[in-house]
Amino acid sequence: MTTTAPGPTTTASMAIVPPSRVQRIGADLARSVLPVLLALITSGLIMLAMGTNPLDFFAGVWTYGITGDNWQRSLVLMAPLLIVALGLIVAFRGQLWNLGYNGQYLLGALVASGGGPVLFAVMPAWLATLIIFIAAVALGAVWSLVPAILKARYGTNEIITSLVMSFIAIGVVNLAIKGPLKDPNTPMPQTRVIPDDQLLPYIPGTEIHIGFIIALLLAVLAQFVLSRTSFGLRLDVFGASPKAARHVGINSTWMVILIFALSSGIIAFAGAIDILGQYSYQRANWNPAYGAAILPFVFLARLSPVGSIPLVAFYAVLATGGTLATQQAGLNVDFLLVIVGLILIFMTITEYIGDRRRLGQSYLPPGLRRTLTRPFARDGRTTS
Repeated sequence: MTTTAPGPTTTASMAIVPPSRVQRIGADLARSVLPVLLALITSGLIMLAMGTNPLDFFAGVWTYGITGDNWQRSLVLMAPLLIVALGLIVAFRGQLWNLGYNGQYLLGALVASGGGPVLFAVMPAWLATLIIFIAAVALGAVWSLVPAILKARYGTNEIITSLVMSFIAIGVVNLAIKGPLKDPNTPMPQTRVIPDDQLLPYIPGTEIHIGFIIALLLAVLAQFVLSRTSFGLRLDVFGASPKAARHVGINSTWMVILIFALSSGIIAFAGAIDILGQYSYQRANWNPAYGAAILPFVFLARLSPVGSIPLVAFYAVLATGGTLATQQAGLNVDFLLVIVGLILIFMTITEYIGDRRRLGQSYLPPGLRRTLTRPFARDGRTTS
């Protein structure tokens, strides 16, 4: 009997069949939705233990977050949340931890609240708005230079430096509002109020400002740039391995600076949008802390700008309706942060149980994930 030595066909037949596209989408969807469901169930059990009816709370979230005209308030809140999420996605795709989001957001808000009353008084509203947006993005980008350069040149942990720069930014913003930018006509430490007719216009027939449309367009644009352009490819390669990126000609120093500048500038832009969209002024010691709240949903979206839209919408409804629902249920408003924390915990548990050997890889962009998990030949090249 003649036997045939194992060849490429035999080896291929013995290989593990990769999951189909439908299976991958289903697995990613399950890992995105399951942590949220488990967090809601667990938070309901906590409320029961505290003597509160969870059904009343969740009914309140629905009532105050969606019914009537409340859905419009949720979409208004969604605008800055989505833009902050996009800024975080840019940094995380490059495997950089930009945790200075609070300071960057407040700096962008300060540009709008402090510069708005001056600019709107001397030039057309559209031109003043454009200048404010450009200045906010520029200030956010410049503020990120310290952690970016320290990371790029000396390998300093960007988590620490970005947090320190955030604390400094918060202090600078408060000093500016209590000092040169304070409204002299009010005893409260706040900036002057921008007239309503100078704020961002509403979408016709609604009370939703056009910042919501801008946020959606930015998400679509970011999705295209990150998945269909050479910059997106370089960003993913750099995020996977800075050493490999240097071998293919990517300047790691400038890449770190560029990623930080884009991330911080986008987050600062969210602050300007929020002031010109709904607040019209800024008070000292005010900090909505959008970044910390939206952080889990960025990872649940698998760092996808478009994929983050429904998850950010979910949190916008939870935050809008939950503020009144917690009061109605006799809970502290900080209970919403408990729900966000539970989502983060269950996200970690689900990811660990789902695939222990490739922990975290499901959050990578699909193309990059396939490259990293593709088997290697003996000469070091990936096999098809």
